[in-house]
Amino acid sequence: MPELPEVEVVRRGLHEHVLGATIESVQVLHPRAVRRHEPGPRDLALQLTGQTVAAVQRRGKYLWLVLEPADVALVVHLGMSGQMLVQPPSVPDEKHLRIRAVLDNGADLRFVDQRTFGGWALAPLVEIDGDLLPVPVSHIARDPMDPRFDADAVVNILRGKHTEIKRALLDQTVVSGVGNIYADESLWRAELHGNRITDTLSRPKLRAVLAAAREVMGEALAQGGTSFDALYVNVNGESGYFDRSLDVYGQENRPCSRCGAAIRREKFMNRSSYSCPRCQPRPRVRRA
Repeated sequence: MPELPEVEVVRRGLHEHVLGATIESVQVLHPRAVRRHEPGPRDLALQLTGQTVAAVQRRGKYLWLVLEPADVALVVHLGMSGQMLVQPPSVPDEKHLRIRAVLDNGADLRFVDQRTFGGWALAPLVEIDGDLLPVPVSHIARDPMDPRFDADAVVNILRGKHTEIKRALLDQTVVSGVGNIYADESLWRAELHGNRITDTLSRPKLRAVLAAAREVMGEALAQGGTSFDALYVNVNGESGYFDRSLDVYGQENRPCSRCGAAIRREKFMNRSSYSCPRCQPRPRVRRA
């Protein structure tokens, strides 16, 4: 799934191309694309028509458009393969086009989703800690690139948990935006194995992991995010190229750029984890 840098790339593109535009009409071309909107496709289309995009916002990996005058959020779930494309109406429909919104600025806002795991849904906004968030996003923690991110508070949470550090990084209620790719990259930079237990790690080490997450995601954002295939693109259909700069993720058996040891791949939470056996030694198993 796209992580913070990839979602932020999409958010910036939408901010540039659709902010201030009014939705003239909506076509829902696949019912699964609106399954999270319980009233159904017709209701979504009717409610969106006539609304103006007042803001394009993100928290962690979650993206939404604030609409006026209804003052509601259009929550966009990108899922595994969702794309938000801004296209001239003359461009032929994409093979996996699921929703089309015609805008008054002469463009189409298209939701394309090959695997149909993503979709659109309308949700009310609620105030949480000084921010207006869609109800489905209200439980999501701030991400390391949020100006109000409190690293010390997150360290306190991590110190109060007895769980693997990688599992904690993937918990969006603790720190958002980090997925499998950037968790592995952050842990490599902090020289920690993902199975290290949070309440055994020092505060400086935990702060180093969070700082590494902010650093690596910032670098990825500058390169348009990480695209391993044509599914992850910006609003113009262009892929990012941070995959060329990854140090461990997907680098099995290649030499570590820091020490030269062969990068290893291990199973973790039904996915793969990548690490350096020398820079990131596994935690010792304590005998009873």
